[in-house]
Amino acid sequence: MDTYWDAITNRNTDYDGKIVYAVKTTGIYCKPSCPSRKPKRENVVFFNVPHLAETAGYRPCKRCMPTAHIDPQVEQVEAICRYIEANLENALTLEHLSDEFALSPFHLQRTFKDIVGISPQQYTEALRLQQIRAALGNGENIIEAIYAAGYSSTSKLYTCADMVLGMTPGTYQQGGSNMNILYTIVDCNLGKLLVAATERGLCAVRLGNDVDSLETELMREFPSAGLERDTIVLTGWVNEILAYLSGNQPHLALPLDVQATAFQRQVWQALQEIPYGETRTYADIANAIGQPTASRAVANAIGSNPVAMVIPCHRVVRSDGSLGGYRWGIDRKESLLAVEHA
Repeated sequence: MDTYWDAITNRNTDYDGKIVYAVKTTGIYCKPSCPSRKPKRENVVFFNVPHLAETAGYRPCKRCMPTAHIDPQVEQVEAICRYIEANLENALTLEHLSDEFALSPFHLQRTFKDIVGISPQQYTEALRLQQIRAALGNGENIIEAIYAAGYSSTSKLYTCADMVLGMTPGTYQQGGSNMNILYTIVDCNLGKLLVAATERGLCAVRLGNDVDSLETELMREFPSAGLERDTIVLTGWVNEILAYLSGNQPHLALPLDVQATAFQRQVWQALQEIPYGETRTYADIANAIGQPTASRAVANAIGSNPVAMVIPCHRVVRSDGSLGGYRWGIDRKESLLAVEHA
């Protein structure tokens, strides 16, 4: 990424047609040689394909016209991306894509990965998982959402989720080595709210009583990451969470970048299926994931949830109806359920 930033700083035309950069504060993407004023480094995101920048919500710069004179290979990969996006319900194997674009499987795979950074299969799975997250955020049934996204079974979903979503266990175990994490702490009706995110999504959402203890806990979990206090980039996500806390946002379909085992991911997915305003028992969740004897393991997975409310672990209660425990305090759990019931 330092090479790309140098290309922007020096307005290096050698990188035109090979990469584009987007500016978070303007919503516009440009080619490296764009004569416009140089943005701040923390506001810049790089894309190898203009289409990916547009998929992320950025608009092409009218001054430098970054879509003009694109490298033919980049143009071809953009076409493959668009085809995948329009055919997610189909079995998009490498052989299928190769036949569609009259390329050898080896050449297509190598070119796509060189330009996009991931394989066509990984790109397909990421889009499918994104589609499922959006569907669940709209209250759709998990099984229907899985099949609508092109998965043939729920087990296939969880296998792919481990490959595509979230920071890797190795990255997490290394304390977030080589990661940049933005975080902010704001006041809310339950005390203090900490929201932290990588470039891929939220990695921590926590409730606490004071700024110092929340910062200390975040630093302890990610001791090797580059932590930076933010008041701008995270504003949208913070506002959605605050709206949820006030009862004005029933569904939090926010992107996540969290480390999880396959079992934890199954449990957390089951939590996201619990309708707003309802609760389930630990046994209910164990049954929902097909492991009725795993109530204790389910409780441990729920207790390890790093993103309060986005994964609604507060909706799980004991079989006798009592609230049970809650990582961020039982009073807060009671308040969250009261808001939802109201």
